Amino acid sequence: MTLSRGGNLPEAFLAELKAGFEPRFVSTEPSDLETYGRDWTRVYEPKPSLICFPASTDEVSRLLKLCSAHRVPVVPSGGRTGLSAGAVAAHGEVVISLERMRALEPVDPVAQTVRVQAGAVTEAVHHHAATHGLTWPVDFASKGSSTVGGNIATNAGGVKVIRYGLTRHWVLGLQVVLASGQVLELGGALEKNQTGLDLRQLFIGSEGTLGVVTGATLKLCRLPREPEVFFFAVADMASVLRLFHAARSQTFTLNAFEFLGLNCLRAVQKHRGLASPFTGEAPYFVLLEVEKPESEEGRARLEAWLASLFEQGVVLDGTLAQSPKEAQSLWSLREGISESLSATQMVYKHDLSVPVARLEAFTSDLVSSLGRTYQGFEVFLFGHIGDGNLHVNIAKPTALSKDDFLARTRGIDAEVFPLVRKHEGSVSAEHGIGLLKKHALAFSRTPEELALFRSVKQALDPQGILNPGKIFD
Repeated sequence: MTLSRGGNLPEAFLAELKAGFEPRFVSTEPSDLETYGRDWTRVYEPKPSLICFPASTDEVSRLLKLCSAHRVPVVPSGGRTGLSAGAVAAHGEVVISLERMRALEPVDPVAQTVRVQAGAVTEAVHHHAATHGLTWPVDFASKGSSTVGGNIATNAGGVKVIRYGLTRHWVLGLQVVLASGQVLELGGALEKNQTGLDLRQLFIGSEGTLGVVTGATLKLCRLPREPEVFFFAVADMASVLRLFHAARSQTFTLNAFEFLGLNCLRAVQKHRGLASPFTGEAPYFVLLEVEKPESEEGRARLEAWLASLFEQGVVLDGTLAQSPKEAQSLWSLREGISESLSATQMVYKHDLSVPVARLEAFTSDLVSSLGRTYQGFEVFLFGHIGDGNLHVNIAKPTALSKDDFLARTRGIDAEVFPLVRKHEGSVSAEHGIGLLKKHALAFSRTPEELALFRSVKQALDPQGILNPGKIFD
C-alpha cells in the first residue's frame, strides 16, 4: 500500500489506514485517481487524494469511522454514470468505490425479493432475477455500468418509469453506513411497516450526502411478456402528446414512450452507423413499447388502434420491429443519443421535468427563447414523455471556444430555469443536483425546504464529510 500521493491528508490518518486495511484496499495510481475521481460529467477536473476499495459493509464502517475521527472528506462512488458531478472528487477527497461489493444473494421467488450489495451492476441484477422469471424493473441505457447503490443514491428513473415508477418504488430495505461509521438496517424485506418515519426514503435520492448505501433488499416483479416495439414519425410536439394520449387511453400495457428530435436521430445515425427506419424525414420521432397482447382479441384491438393513428393523421409514418434484433436496433436510436452527442461535439446538458400537461407549452417557450437569444446554438431535445422528463442538450457552435461556450452556459441557464419555474417543473428530473446544478436548486425548491435539507444534513453528518459540496454548500 503506497500512500505517498495521499494529497494533504493527515499523516495520522494515512498511518491508521495503512495499518488497518490490506494493501489492495487503497490505490493512489494516477489512472485510478482519474477513473474513480469523476463521473460522466466532464466539467470538473478529478483530484481525489486516494481511492479505497472496501469489500464489505464492515470495511466501509471502519473506514468512515476513521475518516470521521480525522475529518477527512469522502465521495461515494458507484458506476459513475451520473451527469451532475455527484460522484466527482475535485478537492482532495477520499473516494470510496463499492465495485468490490457486487454480491447477489439467492432470489426469493415466493416473496419476489433479492438482497444485493450496493456495487452490483444493474444489468447483473436483471440477469440474476430473470432465472426465476422475475426482474428488478429499474432500466436505462447505462444499465451495463450503473450500480444499485448509485441508482438508489440518485433515485434513478429511466425508460420504464411510465410503467414501473422510480427506483424508490422497488427498494424494500436498505443497509446504510453513516458518517460516524454506524450501520443502519432499514426496512428489511417488509412490504408493510407503519412504525413512524420511513428512513429508507430519506437516503434514497440523497446523492450520498447523508450516508453510504452498502446493500439493499430489492422488490422484484414478473418479467414482462415479449414486447412490441414501434417507431413513429410525427409532425410536431403537439402530435407527440396526441399520440401519448391515444396510447394511454388503450387497454394494452404501455412499457415505454420515448421521443427524440430529427437532429438527435441524425447524430446517432452518424456516430453509430445506423440506418433510419424511414425514407423520409420528420421533425420528431416516438419510440413506443407495449407488452405483446396475449389473445387474438387483444392483437386485433392493437392493430385497429394502429390503423386509426394513420387514418386520423396522428402519425406520418411508422414501423414495427419484426424480431428482437430489430427491436434492439430501434431502441439504439433512442438510447444512443447521449453517447453520440458527447462523442461528436461539446454539449451542455439539462435534465428537466415539467407536468405532462405543460410539455407542449414548455417546449415551445424553450425553443423560442433559446432561438432568440442564442442563434447558432443547436438544441437537441429527447426524453421520457410519460413522466414529463426532457433532456435538453445544447451544442457548442464550431466557431466558439470551449471557454467561451462554458461562460455562456450561465446565460443559457438564465433562460431555461425561469421557464422551468414558470411551468412548475424541476431543474433535475433524474440525474440529481451534484456540483453542476447547485446554483439552480432554488428554482425548484423553496428557502424553507432548503433550510430543512441543511438541518437533516447537520443531524446525520455534523462534520460535513459525506460528499461535501454536493446539492448545497
